[in-house]
Amino acid sequence: MKFVIIFGPQAVGKMTVGQELEKITDLKLFHNHMTIELVSPYFSYGSPQGKRLVGLFRQEIFEEVAKSNLPGLIFTYVWAFDLEQDTAYIRSISELFSSQGGQVCYVELEADTSERLDRNRSPHRLLHKATKRNVEWSEQDLLESIRKYRLNSAPGEITHEHYIRINNTHKSPKEVAEAIKKRFDL
Repeated sequence: MKFVIIFGPQAVGKMTVGQELEKITDLKLFHNHMTIELVSPYFSYGSPQGKRLVGLFRQEIFEEVAKSNLPGLIFTYVWAFDLEQDTAYIRSISELFSSQGGQVCYVELEADTSERLDRNRSPHRLLHKATKRNVEWSEQDLLESIRKYRLNSAPGEITHEHYIRINNTHKSPKEVAEAIKKRFDL
C-alpha cells in the first residue's frame, strides 16, 4: 500500500494534483476539504467542535484504509512547520500506514504567492470547496497564513526517504502528477 501525503500552503494545487494522480494510479484521493466541507454546515472548522469532528472522520478513514486491501490513498494537508502539533499529526498518520506495511510518500508543493492568489479564485477550486467561495475572506486568510505560519519546509528539514518537493508555479497538475507517479513508482 502507498500513502501519499501532498502538502503545501493554501491554493498551491494539492487537491487538483491529487485528482490528476488519482486518474493515473489505483490510489483514491481523500483531500482535506472532504471532511471540512462535511462538517462546516454545522460547525466552523476553526471551532473546537469542527476540529474534533474533522479529526474523528479523518482518523476513522485512515484506520480503515490502512487495514484494507486498497492499493493506497492520497491525502492533502496544509502543514504548518512551526506548529509541533502539525508535525506530530503527520508523524502519527504516517506511522498508522507504515505500521501496516505501507509505504508513506511525502509530496511538498510550492508556488509563487501571485499564482496561489489566482488559483484561489479558480472555478474548479470553488466548485469543490464551498468554504472558499467567499473569495475575499479566503484571500485574506491565505495572506494572513503567510504572515503567521511557515507552510513550506526549510531546505534539508525533511529527511524522509520517500520525499519530493515540486515548485508547480508553472507546471500543470497533470505534469506534477506524472512526476509524482514516476518518483514513487505508483
